Amino acid sequence: MKLRLAGGLLPLAVALIPAPAFGATRLVERPTGALTAPVQDAAAASLGTDRALLLGGLTAADTSRADIRLATPAGDRAAGTLPLAVHDAAAVRLGDAVYLFGGGTATTQRDEIVRVPVAGGVAKLAGRLPAPSSDQAAASIGDTAYVVGGYTGTRWLDTVVAWRPGSPARVVAHLPFPLRYAAVAAAGGRLVIAGGSLESGAASDAVLVFKPRTGAVTRIGRLPAPRTHAAAATLHGVVYVIGGRGSTVGSATASIVGVDFQGRISAAGSLDSPRSDLAAVAVKDGILLAGGRGASGTTRSLSELAPPVTRNVYSHDAPNMLTGAAREARPLVYVPNSASNTVDVINPATFRIVGHFATGQLPQHVVPAWDLRTLYVTNDLGNSLTAIDPRTGKVEGLGIPVTDPYNMYFTPDGSYAIVVAERLSRLDFRDAHTFRLHRSVPVPCAGVDHMDFSADGRLLVASCEFSGQLLVVDVAGERVVRTIRLPDGRAGMPQDVKLSPDGATYYVADMRAGGVWELDASSFRVVRFVRTGAGAHGLYPSRDATRLYVTNRMDSSVSVLSFATGLPVTKWRIPRGASPDMGGVSADGNVLWLTGRYNAEVYAISTRDGSLLARIHVGLGPHGLCVWPQPGRYSLGHTGILR
Repeated sequence: MKLRLAGGLLPLAVALIPAPAFGATRLVERPTGALTAPVQDAAAASLGTDRALLLGGLTAADTSRADIRLATPAGDRAAGTLPLAVHDAAAVRLGDAVYLFGGGTATTQRDEIVRVPVAGGVAKLAGRLPAPSSDQAAASIGDTAYVVGGYTGTRWLDTVVAWRPGSPARVVAHLPFPLRYAAVAAAGGRLVIAGGSLESGAASDAVLVFKPRTGAVTRIGRLPAPRTHAAAATLHGVVYVIGGRGSTVGSATASIVGVDFQGRISAAGSLDSPRSDLAAVAVKDGILLAGGRGASGTTRSLSELAPPVTRNVYSHDAPNMLTGAAREARPLVYVPNSASNTVDVINPATFRIVGHFATGQLPQHVVPAWDLRTLYVTNDLGNSLTAIDPRTGKVEGLGIPVTDPYNMYFTPDGSYAIVVAERLSRLDFRDAHTFRLHRSVPVPCAGVDHMDFSADGRLLVASCEFSGQLLVVDVAGERVVRTIRLPDGRAGMPQDVKLSPDGATYYVADMRAGGVWELDASSFRVVRFVRTGAGAHGLYPSRDATRLYVTNRMDSSVSVLSFATGLPVTKWRIPRGASPDMGGVSADGNVLWLTGRYNAEVYAISTRDGSLLARIHVGLGPHGLCVWPQPGRYSLGHTGILR
């Protein structure tokens, strides 16, 4: 066998270059949103930081589309219409426009090169390919687009076609064999061509490199397994071959393979689920994936591939790291008594009540504002917030009208308060200062109550107490993008939610199951259940971010989990019966403060050994206690989730 090149024939022995293994960065998939409608085989081109154009493709009914969609990680919107409905075309960005090459209709292949402004709009003819074709792939190097392989309707193509605006398209090289549905991307001034369908109907495992400067096509290695209908995109100089399938429909793979410009090949992670015919484009620090075909058919998924990040989301919450307005706050503990419609104020140094005031009906939580300047009592049935000045510990102003504030959080950028209207089954996005309603987001579950945010702040996970479900919400898009049913289904009663320090895992307390669920923060798969004790309810990270305190309301205990293993390391028993519920950790990290929900009391527990430091009688039904001040730059709400 010999390889055919633009300049003649090259013996195969010369063309095969040993490809040592290398450490391609492992990528993980993180769901980010959803398309308006399912699509597969769409052409795609990156528009920069976090946007892409999707052009044409196939619907779930297997018909061609003519629409142009502007996609972001969160969703998409209409951005124009193509002259014809096409699928299996190829697209690249050159300068201020995206160019679409060929594609197939229900009956023909096309030769048009269509120009679409990067902002979308009117698509215009810009040139023609040497032959009509679909099933090709393309990438750009400099100011030139390169179109690889394809199918004319009667024959398979082995060509590499070069085109730049204002010049005719021309064949500049030939592949060693005709190829359709290859994965193509550029890196290091070269084109990587991986897999694809052969004339025999088999999937190829070949990895080829095309060098524009010499016109040479070289086989540099093999994929771990043959694949076709895969996507490709370049991140940090490495081409990633993503998903795809074997020679038959229904043989999709989740595999991701990395290829660098020297031809070194390595496994680089996997998708959440096997998919073929998806679109992939490079965005800031990741790869945006859109649509494709999975086990259930054409999908509308949007997600990002990115390296796992080593981080500590609580790095600003270490002992006594007070910032901004928190430095001016008087150290106090605020206890909302839900059944008494009051708040008791405790001096943490003396363990004595030093203040007491009335609130609206059914106060549930005391919530620090995003800017740390105010504390808000959420009066659920009173449909109001009671504002507290943390410098004095006193109520300031009149009650603020807010409908059904069971709980309250803040968007990471501080723009909006997210009022958890549990009774009304919705999340209300309100101005963080005036509390004027911006948007109500209905939730498809019962008893929404607690939440925490992803490490990058783009998503939040909320628990639904009465339906055994979790919700994933796109924060910027202000919409629910995923619903997760816990394995116990309706038998579960999820409560508090907390993110692990590395941002990789959500911990979800389940009061009925008596323990904590671990949820993968990238795939949103339930990883495992860890039993802690009856009535598992509140979750609080230690100030050094090594341990998680879990309150077991029906077990008179607090379980201490290791963040390193996710497993319990000890259990602290509260003597003489107790109902530990909600609370927080002191600024120095030495005391865990908790309400006794059914015992009209508050517990101060030493985090050194779990001993009970104080037991303080308060009003009836104490609930979302807030220890203030706490370390951190800003508050995400609840009784003190700070970053």
